[in-house]
Amino acid sequence: MTVNQLSIFLENRAGTLTKVLDLFKEAHIRIIASSIADTAQYGLLRIICVDPQRAYLELERAGVAVAFSDVFAVELDERPGQIAGVVRGLSEAEIGIVYMYSLFLHGKGLLFIRADKPEEAREVIRNTGLRCVPEKELPEWGS
Repeated sequence: MTVNQLSIFLENRAGTLTKVLDLFKEAHIRIIASSIADTAQYGLLRIICVDPQRAYLELERAGVAVAFSDVFAVELDERPGQIAGVVRGLSEAEIGIVYMYSLFLHGKGLLFIRADKPEEAREVIRNTGLRCVPEKELPEWGS
C-alpha cells in the first residue's frame, strides 16, 4: 500500500518555492510532510498532501514541473529502533532505498520511504510488524 507523493522540480532561485507553497495555500490543500533537496541549478521538493491529484492538476495548470511518485508511509510509535529495523530488513533483502524522510508528532511518526523494489519492500515492511498508512487515512493521521 503506497501513497502518492508529488515531486516538484524548482529552479534554484528566490521566489520559486514561495510560488508553489502559495498555490497550495490558495487551493486550500494541506501539506502533511515535505522534503527538499537542491543542486546548483534546481531543487526537488517532495510533498505528501491531502488530495494529491488536485494538487497535481493545480501545479500543472500553473506551469510547474511535477510528477507522482509512490512511497510507503510507515506508521511508527515512540519505541527507538523502528526506522533501523525497517532499513535493516530492506538491506538484508537487498532492496535499495532511493530516499526516505520522516516526521514525528505527539508520540506518533511516519516514515516515508521509496524503495527500488516496491513489491518486495511491502513484504519486508509487513514482516517488521509495522503498518503502512493508506493514503485515505493520511488527512486524519495523528488526530
